Amino acid sequence: MADLRRRHFLQLMGGMAAALGLSQAQLVYQAQRHGRVLAQQTPRKLALLVGINEYPEDGLIPPLLGCLTDVELQYHLLVHRFGFKPEDIVTVTDQQATRTGILTAFEEHLIQQARPGDVVVFHYSGHGSRVLDPDQDHPDGLNSTLVPVDSPLPQGFPESGGVVQDITGHTLFLLIAALATDQVTVVLDSCHSGGGTRGNVRIRARSGGGQLQMSPEELAYQESWLSRLDLSPQAFIRRRRQGIAQGVAIASTRRDQYAADAPFEDFYAGAFTYLLTQYLWQQTGAEPFNSALPNVARSTTQLSFSGQEPQLEVAPGQDHGQRPIYFVGEVAPPAEAVITQIQGRQAEVWLGGIDPRSLEAFQQNALLSTIDANGDEQGFLQLSERQGLIGRGTLLREGQPGTLLQERVRGVPTDVSLRLGLDPSLGDDLDAAAQTLGQWPRIQPLPLGQGEVHYILGRMLPASRADLAVAQPLPPDHSLGLFSQELEPLPGSFGHPGEDLDAALARLQGKVQSLLAARLVKLILNPGASRLDVAVTMSPEGGDAIVANAVTVRGSPTPPAPRPQVRQLAVGQGIQFRIENREARDLYLSVLVIDATGEMAVLFPNQWTAASDVTRLGAGQTLYLPHPGRDPFRLVTQEPRGATEVLVIASSAPLDQALRALRELASQSGQTRGPVGLEDPTQVVDSLLSDLSRSPSEQADTLAIDARQLAALAISFDVI
Repeated sequence: MADLRRRHFLQLMGGMAAALGLSQAQLVYQAQRHGRVLAQQTPRKLALLVGINEYPEDGLIPPLLGCLTDVELQYHLLVHRFGFKPEDIVTVTDQQATRTGILTAFEEHLIQQARPGDVVVFHYSGHGSRVLDPDQDHPDGLNSTLVPVDSPLPQGFPESGGVVQDITGHTLFLLIAALATDQVTVVLDSCHSGGGTRGNVRIRARSGGGQLQMSPEELAYQESWLSRLDLSPQAFIRRRRQGIAQGVAIASTRRDQYAADAPFEDFYAGAFTYLLTQYLWQQTGAEPFNSALPNVARSTTQLSFSGQEPQLEVAPGQDHGQRPIYFVGEVAPPAEAVITQIQGRQAEVWLGGIDPRSLEAFQQNALLSTIDANGDEQGFLQLSERQGLIGRGTLLREGQPGTLLQERVRGVPTDVSLRLGLDPSLGDDLDAAAQTLGQWPRIQPLPLGQGEVHYILGRMLPASRADLAVAQPLPPDHSLGLFSQELEPLPGSFGHPGEDLDAALARLQGKVQSLLAARLVKLILNPGASRLDVAVTMSPEGGDAIVANAVTVRGSPTPPAPRPQVRQLAVGQGIQFRIENREARDLYLSVLVIDATGEMAVLFPNQWTAASDVTRLGAGQTLYLPHPGRDPFRLVTQEPRGATEVLVIASSAPLDQALRALRELASQSGQTRGPVGLEDPTQVVDSLLSDLSRSPSEQADTLAIDARQLAALAISFDVI
């Protein structure tokens, strides 16, 4: 019917053109505008998702592990949250993802089908690389590429160069320019630096450089598209250098950074794709590109992927950064999961909306609510198991495939451990380290490459210095300490170069316990799921400007204001927190801070001789921390420099056990007021979790944490 209306419109306008003095070009332009208006009334949503794990090792390309998970992450997000129809999503994976396979799918599914006003998403997860760019668009003279499964390195590389079958950025520009719609989002989870492994993650980059050239097929393909688009080579170069062809492009890293193919619990995924899709599952409403990407970047830092800074590029002259992400203005209610299959009362669910730090709390005994299109609770699903992002459980009320699920109760295991990877740099000490660490309570030593680890024990080697993205000074060569999964040194964890293993482990034992406690408390972070109405802001001392904030997204009756990006604060900066209890009932607070070394301190409560309800914040009241004129201390940013997190926990139940443990520590140090540092915070955190559980018991395997009774928020900033 829409095509008939357009033809009718053309016929009418053609008959009137001469009388009105309209040229043929003006007529076509007005017809196209009318077509765009009609198309925008019922836009189609098309997606092409490419993921490649099974690169042939005989082609000198290391295989990957998480790219097919990325395809699933995007597929479920687009279908169940953004309203894409399954038949409008094409996936091209592994052996299908040849050069020809990818280009053909782009042409046939996207270019040939997209109409003005339609929404288009192209996602690529796999290796990236670089080849020689004859046009020298960048100072390094290289053109970034996507690496199809059939683009091996030439024999003799790197001693000799040659031709590769990569798809270059120039070709991607032409394909995007050929789309009839400008509402296009390109997501690239790959990189063009490094390769192989880095710490406990694989890097999504195949070797490349100026020795590699575009294939004759690539050059011929570009010439064909230049002809079809009526674009001269000179205009092509000029437009490329101005920016992307149209729409929005999202890259998982800067041009010189690594994209991590990372382990999460018992599966691999692109660190960026997982964090992006998980974030978008939990957001209320349609968030613009300019707001969403900085918040995802914050997550990469919080999860120790500090070498990844996602990049957003908008086509020149367009305001698409302010448009809703993926150009979809209406989205389904926020959720943690969706039912994908049902057999009797048993259901299989996709858990793509779960924060990676909380995955361990969504196994046996976790409870999810089924919701309707308005987000109202309709029934429940009790999880019995989880493998990767696929959960299975029992429906306690009716449900059907496609039903969205929100967190109601998470089950925090009582035996949570900290997994420490053992780096090969330990050499002859590797077995001894495994034996000693295995005797520490709740510490699990693992060889690298056998799943997710939280930190890595190893030595600082001279060869590693060139790859490190951290600020100077770096630890001394051959010193022993702790690294992130990406081999970024943990500040304050390294000793002197001659230190033996036993001395180093004795020195690190307290720090490891602090890191375990931080992992425990982060299992309960729930800014997207909490139903309590709590807001936290951080401001400079004596000022009103907000430098960071955190809110309970579902707890507030009004949509939260955009969150500021991660801020950098200089050492010595005084700060103040404002915590608002917007509930009609009292809440009980605890405020913790974790510095760049992993050390933990308690900021609130801080009156150790006060009454037992010292943690209580009355209904509708606001806590200022520190309170001007009342608290005899200041909060000031201090060394060490680096990422710092402040955790604010608000509970409807009193925090009696945690308060008793804290008072005992304060009395040992002789303190009566002010923040207190925790040398071994695991006991305090265990007590806090017991307070927060709705049904704690000594026999229970899990602690039930109810989203209606708890808000656990984090504010992050960098001390510089």
